[in-house]
Amino acid sequence: MMRYIQRLADKDIGLTNSMIPLGSCTLKLNSAIEMIPVTFDGFAGIHPFAPKDQVKGYLELIKELSDCLVAVTHYDCISLQPNSGANGEYAGLMAIKKYHESRGDFNRDVCLIPISAHGTNPASAALCNMKIVVVDCDADGNIDVEDLRKKAIQHKDRLSAFMITYPSTHGVFESKVKEMCDIIHTHGGQVYMDGANLNAQMGLTAPGFIGADVGHLNLHKTFSIPHGGGGPGVGPIGVKKHLEPFMPGHPILPVEGREALTVASAPYGSAGILPIPYAYIKMMGKEGLLASSQHAILSANYLAKELEGSYKILYKGENEKVAHEFILDMRDFKKTADVTEADIAKRLMDYGFHAPTVSFPVVGGLMIEPTESEDKIEMDRFVDALKRIREEIREIEEGKADKEDNVIKNSPHTLQHVICDKWTHSYSREKAAYPAPWIHVRGKVFPTTGRIDNVYGDRNLICTCPPVSDFL
Repeated sequence: MMRYIQRLADKDIGLTNSMIPLGSCTLKLNSAIEMIPVTFDGFAGIHPFAPKDQVKGYLELIKELSDCLVAVTHYDCISLQPNSGANGEYAGLMAIKKYHESRGDFNRDVCLIPISAHGTNPASAALCNMKIVVVDCDADGNIDVEDLRKKAIQHKDRLSAFMITYPSTHGVFESKVKEMCDIIHTHGGQVYMDGANLNAQMGLTAPGFIGADVGHLNLHKTFSIPHGGGGPGVGPIGVKKHLEPFMPGHPILPVEGREALTVASAPYGSAGILPIPYAYIKMMGKEGLLASSQHAILSANYLAKELEGSYKILYKGENEKVAHEFILDMRDFKKTADVTEADIAKRLMDYGFHAPTVSFPVVGGLMIEPTESEDKIEMDRFVDALKRIREEIREIEEGKADKEDNVIKNSPHTLQHVICDKWTHSYSREKAAYPAPWIHVRGKVFPTTGRIDNVYGDRNLICTCPPVSDFL
């Protein structure tokens, strides 16, 4: 079993092998010391409905973690019940909805959402039976404040909420964020702040300080719980005092006396993995959390500065800086070399890197986020890889490489591919598999599968199971 699990692990790429620069996803290091307590029987072996007098240690951990998250966010109260960021969005929007109803405002059902938002934002608003009104962005990727003002006035009698991500999904600190919050509050609405980018806020600012009334926190992003793989996740919400009565409760084990508005089957959600963010926050401390945000922003700006001569940075703030992530615009390469952002992402695999986020939030872009986990040496390798790929594109543009049979269009190259007896390509095996000298020293994880047709695979169910007759 151990060998089987290790073989599976060897096929995949992780932070043990490579930088994972997934913009918007915040793939930071999950240290072993944070992960170990999850295996303790006192945390792992407790039933979620165990009587409270049998789980005093758990309740102490929950209280301390909640207090820490209040200090970081400047909200007044935290609910750890939601099982994911999307679940947290639903819980937060329902709190807003019930707040309005408690005041007799049953007609407040309009949710303003910027066009740059995460896709979960409109999905969650629709789930809460809200009417979605889209707010435009300007040419620099910022929310169009005048369009927001116009739509807030237009819908002032029905305005329920405004959903915003800060820094924005475009990787920019929007300087008018407090003005936008004031506009919403002036017209009777509540501000929901998507916590996806809290990793750029810790110790520098906070949702409650900016003007948000409620928002979720992605503990798998900012606070180092492992990300992906189907869970378990934690997406708690923080609220200001006036929304506290509408936080999630539980009918079997009431939370702070609340029994209604349950959004997960257990009163404290995925409590078994709360030791991870608890350990992360306690070991980092106030200064460490501030340093993590500072390093994340510094790293992103370092990469952006190093790459801007080879690639176009799509959005920057008023001071010509990015936040903790940024977007490279790859759309011109489609015209000049028939190379897409997906081609570049696949070619990065040949250099031993996980791809950045592809075509989100801008189709044709690559969104890069180094986080604070990466050192300068690794980031320099990443920069070198992307610069070399730019030169490979230039070879196609100048006719030095075939438009179809080239290292980019044929990437990624598997180990089986490069060591086979037959090699018919117009470029060398070394250029395919070891395109930079540092790969020989650093090593890399070879992809086990070559080029696939993504769109066809998305649209067609292909069964790879053996027929039943094989088991007779």
